Amino acid sequence: MWIFATIIVFFFARFIAQKVKNPLFNPLLISIVILIPVLLAFNVPFDTYYQDNEWISFLLQPAVVALAYPLYEQIPQIRANWRIILLACSVGSIGSMFTASLIAVWLGADMTLVASLLGKSVTTPIAMEVSSHLGGEPAIAAILVLLVGLFGAILAYPLYQLLGVTHPIAKGLTMGTVSHALGTATCAEKDSKDAAFSSLALVICGVITSVLAPSFFAFSLWLGQLM
Repeated sequence: MWIFATIIVFFFARFIAQKVKNPLFNPLLISIVILIPVLLAFNVPFDTYYQDNEWISFLLQPAVVALAYPLYEQIPQIRANWRIILLACSVGSIGSMFTASLIAVWLGADMTLVASLLGKSVTTPIAMEVSSHLGGEPAIAAILVLLVGLFGAILAYPLYQLLGVTHPIAKGLTMGTVSHALGTATCAEKDSKDAAFSSLALVICGVITSVLAPSFFAFSLWLGQLM
């Protein structure tokens, strides 16, 4: 039942988004606004809803792999700019983890929440695995990934326009570094070149986060002891 409800709501949300043409009317955001009250009204546990939609969640993985095609088309650009790409992704990933751990510890968050925060800017499977490995709560990590992705999907292109950012490498790398798969999907709707560099950043940042997250968690523990 709930898988059909999800599909119907999503296509309705896409229809609304195409008609309104406003970043705030993101299909995923509209779907959430509709589905959550419905689930609460019928008293449906999240586990039940998730099990009914499990195959849709599974499709996230081949969807990310499918983004390799526009990436393949941009190989000459990638070869010419690989230093900038690696630098941007490294700075973005490290900056994301550093600020998340610093602010969380400063506000008095416990280490379980800190562990869940470190993977907020990478795609959901990686974030959940990183959180689980560090002793965090994978469900919290997944929610944070969703929120970060939504912010990027809604605000990124208006900010690009406001700041005069037009180069596909700049747009793609920032979106993929910060807003992972959801941001990349938004790029795919706007420009295939943006999507190519966003998907590349998504992969690189996932690797960097997986490798460095334990070090930043150790830094958070040390910082927590000092404070």
